[in-house]
Amino acid sequence: MVDDEKIIIIKKVSGHAAHHGGAWKVAYADFVTAMMSLFIVLWLMNSSKPVQDAVGGYFRDPYGSAQKMGTRFGGAGDAAAAKKEDMNKLKEDLMAAMGKLKDFDKLKKLIEMTVTPEGLKIELMEDPWGTFFENGSAQPTPLLESLVKILSVQVGKLPNPISIEGHTDSKPYSDSKTYGNWELSTDRANTARRLMEISGVRPDQVVQVRGYADRNLRKPLQPEDASNRRITVIIQYLVKPGQQPSITGVGTLPASKVMDAGTPQTKKDTTVTAKKP
Repeated sequence: MVDDEKIIIIKKVSGHAAHHGGAWKVAYADFVTAMMSLFIVLWLMNSSKPVQDAVGGYFRDPYGSAQKMGTRFGGAGDAAAAKKEDMNKLKEDLMAAMGKLKDFDKLKKLIEMTVTPEGLKIELMEDPWGTFFENGSAQPTPLLESLVKILSVQVGKLPNPISIEGHTDSKPYSDSKTYGNWELSTDRANTARRLMEISGVRPDQVVQVRGYADRNLRKPLQPEDASNRRITVIIQYLVKPGQQPSITGVGTLPASKVMDAGTPQTKKDTTVTAKKP
């Protein structure tokens, strides 16, 4: 009986400990990323200003969608300054952006852009029916608000300062002795400034708001023509510290206000200069 019993032998094999997880890899990757970020910051701190602006512009607009030129116009204030030779290209870009506006073909004749010694001048001219402002008022129309929004997004990406002008025709505003074309032109320029600042233009980018009344007419021989009523936005060239920007005028006084000797009366304007923060 005993010989018939089977002997069962159990052999225990001791294996290695369970395999460790990959948590250490995540921690190591975080450490390497942190070190890389530190070295990038240290490198930027010792880099030149153009390099810092280029890197900052890239992170704000990595695809270069602003001008399809990489980091040149990367973000607000980080764009390359629009120089005189760049103004024609900027003019084309602005017209292309405004071209997306509904019924722009009808508005094109009321918008004029010219490169002047002061910078790129953008004029929004009225028609007899009041396209951009309610007649005799500084109340903007929805069309002006839409147009200014498109302009502000593009202009706000530039470091160039801008000035805004308001102009009227020679028609007397009203019988009021306290509110006339001087006040109306200045109020309209200020309205345009407010619209631009809430649509993309930086507050410190607007350096001047000027009201000319009818002292700078587009058509001096037609002083009551509707196109004399206009808002002008000037994208100025960057100037060196301490240097005053060039201020020029295209229009003239109406023929009835020119002296017999042919010399215009003393030109004056109502100017509001923005205070720097």
